[in-house]
Amino acid sequence: MNINIYFSFILVTSLLSFSGCTEEKKPAQKKILLTTQLKETLVDVNKDLAKSEDDEINAFVERYNWDMIKTATGLRYLIYKKGQGPSPHKGNIVKLNYKLKLINGNEVYNSEKDGPKMFEMGKAQVETGLEEAMHYMNKGSKAKVIIPSHLGFGLVGDRKKIPLKATLIYDVEVVDIK
Repeated sequence: MNINIYFSFILVTSLLSFSGCTEEKKPAQKKILLTTQLKETLVDVNKDLAKSEDDEINAFVERYNWDMIKTATGLRYLIYKKGQGPSPHKGNIVKLNYKLKLINGNEVYNSEKDGPKMFEMGKAQVETGLEEAMHYMNKGSKAKVIIPSHLGFGLVGDRKKIPLKATLIYDVEVVDIK
């Protein structure tokens, strides 16, 4: 379905580039009109893509019967083991064990093979969604975290194992907070 939206976007963008050519308008007016139409089209396409991804995530959560909390950003998390102590905050170094899968079930990274993930909170060293999830966890916590593409690697992926517009499914354990 996402590919259909993408091709629709290309078609609409192409049509917009040719529209207005038959009307007698000043070049500056044509440019403003085309720019406005293009912005509106891009916003609509982005909304459709986000809705499609959200529907896919909802179906995934329902299939596994996970009772997840959804934040205002679209992040979903389920803490299945509560840890001890405070949650990490800006400046803390967080150490995680994890398994990272795509929504199709393919595992792309894990701490057993790739080593634990360590990062400083507030330094944008990991996906925005993963850092957001840390605010709900503390040392020893284990959770399932679903990160929509806009909070993960976005339109380009990580250029290694994570494709473009990928929804990420983390199974994460907070090993340490310093």
